[in-house]
Amino acid sequence: MPSHIPATADSSDSSDAPDSRRRRVLVWLVPLLWTLGLGLWGLSRQDSVWRDEAATWQVAGRSTGEIWAMLSNVDSVHGLYYLLMHGLFEVFGASTTTLRLPSVLAVSAAAACVALIGRRLAGFWAGLGGGLALGLLPAVQFYLQEGRPYALVAAGAGFSTLLLLSLLESGPGRRTWPRWAAYATTVLACALLNWLSLLVLPAHAVTLGWVGAGRRVWLRWAAYGSAAVAGALPLILFSRGQSDQVSWIPPLTWHMLIGPGILLALGGLGAWADRRVRPGRPQRRALSVAAVGLPLLAVPQLGLIGLSLVQPLFLDRYVLFSMIGLALLIGAALAAAVRSCAPRFPRAAGLLVPGVVGVSVLALLPMELGKRAPASRVDDVLAVAGEVAGLKRDGDAVLFVPAARRDTALVSPGAFGGLADVALAASPVASATLKGEEAEPALIRAALLGQRRVLLVTDAAKVAKAPSAERDKAKAAVLREHFEVVADRQVRGRRVTVYERRA
Repeated sequence: MPSHIPATADSSDSSDAPDSRRRRVLVWLVPLLWTLGLGLWGLSRQDSVWRDEAATWQVAGRSTGEIWAMLSNVDSVHGLYYLLMHGLFEVFGASTTTLRLPSVLAVSAAAACVALIGRRLAGFWAGLGGGLALGLLPAVQFYLQEGRPYALVAAGAGFSTLLLLSLLESGPGRRTWPRWAAYATTVLACALLNWLSLLVLPAHAVTLGWVGAGRRVWLRWAAYGSAAVAGALPLILFSRGQSDQVSWIPPLTWHMLIGPGILLALGGLGAWADRRVRPGRPQRRALSVAAVGLPLLAVPQLGLIGLSLVQPLFLDRYVLFSMIGLALLIGAALAAAVRSCAPRFPRAAGLLVPGVVGVSVLALLPMELGKRAPASRVDDVLAVAGEVAGLKRDGDAVLFVPAARRDTALVSPGAFGGLADVALAASPVASATLKGEEAEPALIRAALLGQRRVLLVTDAAKVAKAPSAERDKAKAAVLREHFEVVADRQVRGRRVTVYERRA
């Protein structure tokens, strides 16, 4: 059995004629620049930062030693990402641009990978269409401007898939171990950013089975893939001890499967459009967009659903990289439309992909504007910090309910200057945690009774939950019994209430 697999791009098709050097560059450069433009558009989100990004911001501002100490207690699964962002904050300073630009660049690189894969498998229009489509997908639009690691994982998944494709197309006698090593390294790096990205390996296995890869390819894939898994295994085992961090994720329900069902249906339509194969080659032996894109879309989604039946983990961001498969299949469908249009309307065929992209931009404009507004996230830690700065007086006390809302003080310490955090027993840095350690309820109560004025930072009324921790119940009881409200502001999902001691 041959170790290399032919692609299905049909050079005899007038719409997918052999690409000139200019077209080979444009097919990935245009999607890269297009996605970069989408990412830079409204990057600051009106100078807002929400709670997930605040975790990145405050950890990245710590020293390397402090980050390592924290990872032994919490958030080890994001350790590599925090260290990367620490380096960027050290070089470029803390800002929303530094926080989010890595994600913008990563998705732009992923779009370029989609374009290169699509062109190799189904021609110029499949590559261009898929690359342009990636940045328009709603889930991608959200994480395109997010100070978290999921976009970086998507870029790695795109690159590892491109490497696998080049290895499947390699003829006999070619030296392949450097690309296999790069493949394993990329998969490992993604796993260290988010170990659920290892679901890319079974997706690639389905592709190998689909195209009837040779024994040599299977053995090398298994060896290098196993090396990547082995490298990530210590992190996986260690992070399992911190599983309380995801205890808030709700159990899987039927309505949560609607989204994946729609995605798989769209992917199936794209695979159906890509049913054409290279003349003279049996379909099961031919590389195609369907053979690469459909497993990349379906396997991570289904794998996450399966894992969520054991422990609730179902969040779309964990398998954001599966959108690369959907983009590839959309590109294949667009290329099929171009091929169908070309015999009768050759000029119109060349405008079909740009036209569809333009119409999609207009149709999705409300969503695109929404994703770039502060209201697209549940809260904004910077806005409430500004309210605190305007309401505080030197010598006031400050409380956070729940304690995780201390993130706003960690991201904007200047706004909280002069305020006494009376509930805090050990700072986040000193306790090697994200939110610090608070004193026992009795000590918090005693400290509050010695205050004349207290600022309470909590969630806005529409998203707030009743206090559940004993410390938070003690805070609420003292404020209710001994203080009265003199000011109350709600802004972008957060709330600051000023209490004064009753006479």
